[in-house]
Amino acid sequence: ETSSIWAPFIAQICSAPNVGKVDEIRNRAQFIARSCKEVRDVHGQSDNGLYSLTTATGVVYQTFCDMTTAGGGWTLVASVHEDNIYGEVHSWTSQKTFGTVEAATDDDFKNPGYYDIVAEDMSVWHVPNNTPVSHWNLVAIMRYHTERRFLHLYGGNLYYLFHRYPVEYNVGKHLSDNGPSIPIVYDLGDKESTKMFYGPNTRGETEGGFISFRAINHERAATAICSGVKPKDGNSETYCIGGGGFFTEGNPLQCGDFTSFAWNGYGTHIGWSASKQMLESAVLLFYR
Repeated sequence: ETSSIWAPFIAQICSAPNVGKVDEIRNRAQFIARSCKEVRDVHGQSDNGLYSLTTATGVVYQTFCDMTTAGGGWTLVASVHEDNIYGEVHSWTSQKTFGTVEAATDDDFKNPGYYDIVAEDMSVWHVPNNTPVSHWNLVAIMRYHTERRFLHLYGGNLYYLFHRYPVEYNVGKHLSDNGPSIPIVYDLGDKESTKMFYGPNTRGETEGGFISFRAINHERAATAICSGVKPKDGNSETYCIGGGGFFTEGNPLQCGDFTSFAWNGYGTHIGWSASKQMLESAVLLFYR
């Protein structure tokens, strides 16, 4: 009988084009580790790919490990994806998990590491929708990471950070009640190219080179993450992801996780509308 710990790897083993990879995949399933950092440090693994991790309570799950960026050891814990701007929003303070790592650029994904891992920093990749796992690094339009160990100040992960800074309607005013903005180090891209992915109207009210959390707009609606930028005004719904449950304008263009990225047309890159590249890329969130 096949143990449940092997189940995530069966498809890879059966379809692997190189038979020599079978032992490598099998060996990865035998590691007992809480994070990709532990897989790197304790088990000496240095290859990007899918690994099996175990939570503090013994739940086994599969995820992607980035073992090359800035020394490696980055654990993929979630992805935010948008192929329907009228869709449902991401759950930031729930222990509910959903999706599969293989489909992290096809649909929203969150694994137990999101709330189980105690981390210091984050890495973020923007990867075009429907990209196979093996090509994520190659085709990403933006990649960056933090080096400030900021998660230590907020419970060690996003689960606790968003409990401290709830993504809800009417929790404060724009700018004065936003969450933290953390400087980033670019692995692909820079401050100016980041701002160009968003709409022309947003460039005057954002500062590139940051990842920001719980940004509140003029209407007192909250968004979860501003990727690559820090808000300097109150139209954060046009460049921050993860809407906070209620937007006072009541417009269907303010639904979904990419809240108002298509305010002036889908992918038109005019006014407040983001570029099609940004709108059609999943945001992958890693811990280390």
